[in-house]
Amino acid sequence: MVNWKIGEEFNPAKQLRNLYFIYFVITIIFSVLIWYIPLAFMVASWITLIISVPLLLILIFVIYWIPKFYTSISYKLDSEEVEWRRGVWFKNTGIIPYNRITNIDIAQGPISRMLSIGSLKIQTAGYSNPNQGWGNSSEITIDGVEGFEELRHIIMDRVKGKKPVGVQTFEEPIGKPEDLPERIIDELVEIKELLQKISEK
Repeated sequence: MVNWKIGEEFNPAKQLRNLYFIYFVITIIFSVLIWYIPLAFMVASWITLIISVPLLLILIFVIYWIPKFYTSISYKLDSEEVEWRRGVWFKNTGIIPYNRITNIDIAQGPISRMLSIGSLKIQTAGYSNPNQGWGNSSEITIDGVEGFEELRHIIMDRVKGKKPVGVQTFEEPIGKPEDLPERIIDELVEIKELLQKISEK
């Protein structure tokens, strides 16, 4: 059983690294070997060699890069936010306050299911995604989690204890109902004065 402690970083399960390698092998088989093997029989050996050298370099690079990328991934649950880090040469970090989280979806493909891991896709309010526009979208994904259901409950329990961002509270109207239009006019006058002060700056 995985234990997540508030304020302590945790890394994805080791199965995530295996998943990356499995995806890599599948990509090689269906994107490279299906044309490389027939081509090797049809063209001269020196052409095959020219093609093979860069392919071999790419294979070596990816085999080196996958473990490096895996070890660069870390997550942390603080008292107020979720933090993530990843990246081998270009480091990426991000922080999402619990009060911006609207929902957490679980994603698990067939290979992930065999490896007993899943991903948590954290949905936030008002996040801009270039492909989806404004609205609710997945801002970060916590990949390679063994007890993903348990982690989802831990985060959502913290979300429920936070006031949603952008929520405002309004006092009940004081006085008689017939005074309400007058109070609305007063509010509008204040807003107008405030806008004038902003435009003068």
